[in-house]
Amino acid sequence: MRKIPKPLLFGAVFILVIMIVYILVGFIRYQRNHDLLVLYGNVDIRQVDLGFRVSGRLQKMFFEEGDEVKQGDVLAVLDKAPYEADLAAAKAQVGQTEANFLKLMHGSRPQEIEEAKALVGEREATFTNAGILFARESEQIKIGASSQQAYDNALAQKKEAEAQLKSAKESLSLALEGFRKEDIQAGKAAVEVAKAQLDSAKINLKDTEIFSPSDGIILSRVREPGAIVAPQSIVYTITLHKPVWIRAYVSEPNLGRIKPGMEALVFTDSNPDKPFKAHIGFISPQAEFTPKTVETPELRTDLVYRLRLYVDDPKGQLRQGMPVTVNLKISD
Repeated sequence: MRKIPKPLLFGAVFILVIMIVYILVGFIRYQRNHDLLVLYGNVDIRQVDLGFRVSGRLQKMFFEEGDEVKQGDVLAVLDKAPYEADLAAAKAQVGQTEANFLKLMHGSRPQEIEEAKALVGEREATFTNAGILFARESEQIKIGASSQQAYDNALAQKKEAEAQLKSAKESLSLALEGFRKEDIQAGKAAVEVAKAQLDSAKINLKDTEIFSPSDGIILSRVREPGAIVAPQSIVYTITLHKPVWIRAYVSEPNLGRIKPGMEALVFTDSNPDKPFKAHIGFISPQAEFTPKTVETPELRTDLVYRLRLYVDDPKGQLRQGMPVTVNLKISD
């Protein structure tokens, strides 16, 4: 049997080793690429447009564009004078309606009742005298000692005295019984309306100030002191420090490989060696940038779904719209 030369044998082994290494490297690269899903997106930071809920003259603005603000900071103030006047009027209206309601609840005072009783006594005496005069004129006219005019006058006086006595008795009865339930309920309702108007005046006065809803940075200052602003007119725009999102898109074939809560690394062009930690917070249930109706398997591969990743950015290095690369560790 002929022996294979050693150089040829070594060459064959070397080629075999090279092929094995190449296959292993290719497999490792494939495995890494298979386990790592790379997405591209942009930083998406919340912005808030702030304005007053009431109209008025802008009196003070305390921050400029680029200033840092904390939650609860007063950003701007309207002229408070009109709303302070409305509040004072509302307080006075509450006092008036409460006084009227107490009057209805307590009824007539003892002095008013005694006055009504005295009037009834006076009207009774007048009615009695009118009756005596009418009886006398009735007897006189029978014997021709009085005129018809005198008789008619006596009769009229009697009827008038009787009507006045009836009115006085009804007034005394009302004073003793007090006010009707309907009047008391109406008085109570008037008090509630006045209190509601007072609460509204307090709210309007408070709404003459704009407070920062969260920590952030003044992005734009739209108005200046002295301007007359309408309700909901934008005065400031603020970018909030938290939360910071990444808006990215994943293709339809990779949609089943990700889920909410999955951790990720976010890389920026400005500092690629120091990635930010993130996690998937939202996966859109609706495809975007694709036909509304997908009829073929080929079209389904063009579907992309929006992701929202929450990023840890304690130093505030990310800015609105920055392009980023997202690496997701996938294991099938």
